Amino acid sequence: MAQQLQVPFSTKLPHPVYFRTARLPAAATYPRHHHPWGEFVYAFSGVMELELAGSHYLAPPQYGIWLPPDVEHRGMNRSEASHCSLYLTKALCRGLPRTTCALAVSPLVKSLLEHLREHQVAYPRTSAERRLMRVLIDQLSLAPPQGSYLPMSDDALLGEVLRALVKAPADGRSLAQWARQVHTTERTLERRCQQHLGLSFSEWRQRLRVVKALAMLEEGSAVEVVALELGYSSASAFIAMFRRMTGTTPDKLRGHGLATS
Repeated sequence: MAQQLQVPFSTKLPHPVYFRTARLPAAATYPRHHHPWGEFVYAFSGVMELELAGSHYLAPPQYGIWLPPDVEHRGMNRSEASHCSLYLTKALCRGLPRTTCALAVSPLVKSLLEHLREHQVAYPRTSAERRLMRVLIDQLSLAPPQGSYLPMSDDALLGEVLRALVKAPADGRSLAQWARQVHTTERTLERRCQQHLGLSFSEWRQRLRVVKALAMLEEGSAVEVVALELGYSSASAFIAMFRRMTGTTPDKLRGHGLATS
């Protein structure tokens, strides 16, 4: 059963820029809410998911999720996660994207977030901490927007296929086979992939497998085990896909935390 969490702030931020960290058990959720300030969500471990009206934003630890002010959303994590939120008043959001998106997290941004967590800096109290926060906000404004790393859709036809694959990522059925499963044509499904996801079906499935692999690798699972669990006939085929999608190899991540590529 999902554990319902309380939204930290309802009407006012304690400070114009505020940093908060939390460790979440598996299947924890924040209720649907919105607030008049921006929020950058980053997972130090695990995978964070944000649900907006009709869309899901899923980010492994190479990405954070940016929420502009006044965007209604619901936060969740399917497995245990450690995450942080950087809250910014509207005035401090001017250089950041105006729409919800995933942002690529550079090594510098990750180091700054780790520093804030390690030193328990909720908001800047000294001139040095003010400069550090300013650098972090500037770096986030320069981060390449990624849309949603793994977008979802509630489309009647496409949504059924995506939800089935999330439950069984090793399922290797082709798009034509899935089309027959949901009583439509391959062309219709491919068109809806482009319309609702901005990705081809094959790229979306590879991204799904990357997200699933990250969670398994973080737990210390062997690369060969991960490959088989995700439907690959060999570890080498999985490693080639993983390197192409992330720029690094599974062995470099397994058991050592998930580094930014």
